[in-house]
Amino acid sequence: MTMKAITIDRYGGPEVLQRHDIEIPEPAANEVLVKVACAGINFMDIHTRQGKYASSKSYPVRLPCTLGMEGAGQVVTVGRDVTRVRSGDRVAWCISWGSYAEFACVPEALIAKLPEAIDFDVAAASLFQGSTAHYLVHDVARLAPGTTCLVHAASGSIGQILIQLAKRMGATVFATASSPEKCDVARRQGADYAMLYENGRFAEAIREATAGRGVDVVFDSLGRTTLRDSFRAARVRGLVVNYGNVSGSVTDLDPLELGEAGSLFLTRPRLADHLADAETVQRRAYDVFAALIDGTLQIPIVARYTLENIEKAHAMIESREQIGKAVLCIEKR
Repeated sequence: MTMKAITIDRYGGPEVLQRHDIEIPEPAANEVLVKVACAGINFMDIHTRQGKYASSKSYPVRLPCTLGMEGAGQVVTVGRDVTRVRSGDRVAWCISWGSYAEFACVPEALIAKLPEAIDFDVAAASLFQGSTAHYLVHDVARLAPGTTCLVHAASGSIGQILIQLAKRMGATVFATASSPEKCDVARRQGADYAMLYENGRFAEAIREATAGRGVDVVFDSLGRTTLRDSFRAARVRGLVVNYGNVSGSVTDLDPLELGEAGSLFLTRPRLADHLADAETVQRRAYDVFAALIDGTLQIPIVARYTLENIEKAHAMIESREQIGKAVLCIEKR
C-alpha cells in the first residue's frame, strides 16, 4: 500500500519539496507505525531541507528522506520488541523524521503517550518546542524564584514557551524582538521587560534595568548577530545558552572572550541529549501537556497547512514573518 508524503532528494529552497505516493513503511523491531493526524512545522524542517544536517551526527537524516520531525497520531501497529505502547494508542513524538506523511515509523524510545485532553494538532504544535524549552529552563538554566533571564527571539515559538516556563519558575524575564509588535507578543506571554535588539544596545538596557549586574542566564537562539552582546548582558559568572544559530554560526570565538566578559559559562546544548531515554521523553511531555491542560502554558496555532501547500508554510517560516506555531494537517484517507 502507498501513502502521500513530502520528500526531498536534494537540498535547496521550498522548490525542492516533492509530493509523492510512496510505500507505507514497515516498523522495525523497536519502532511504532503511526497514522499521522498532524505534524508540527519547525525551523528544524527548514534547516533539514537546506542541508544544514547533511553531516550531523546528532540528527542523522540523509537524502532522500521524508521531511517532518514532529507529529501526533494513532498507533497502527508495533514492532516485535515494543512494550510501552500498543495499537490504538494516541501518541506524539519529535526528532524522528518522516511526519510529513500519512504514516510514520517512530522509535518507541521517542514516543510520548498523549492524554485524551490534548488534541492531535496541539500535541503536534507543542512537543518539540515544549521539550526544548523544558530542558533549557529546568536542566540547563535551572531557573528558580529570584533568578533573571534574557530570552532572544521572544516572539518565536520556543521564545514564547521559554517566557511562560521561566515565569512559572518564578524568574524575572527580559525579552528581545525585532519589532514593537513582536515585543508586545513577549509581554502578553508574561515577559517583565521587552525591548528591541537595536544592534546590540539591548545589553546596555539590561545593565541599566539590573543596576549594572546583568542577567543570570541568556537564552540565545540567534547566534552570530547577538552572541557577543549576550555576553555583555550576562552577569559575572553568568550562563549564556546558545541553543540555535538562526542568524549564522559564530566561527571566530576565542575562549578568552568569556573570561573578559566576566568568567562566563557558555554552552551549546542539543535536544537529543536531553531526550536520551523513553522515561525522559515521557516525563518532559507530561510536564508540557499538564501545563497546557491547566492553562499555565499557551501554545497558539497561528497557521494550518496541508500537504498541498507545504511550500507556502516553509516560505513563511523561512521569512520569519510568522509569529507562533504552524501545523501540517494530514488529509484523512
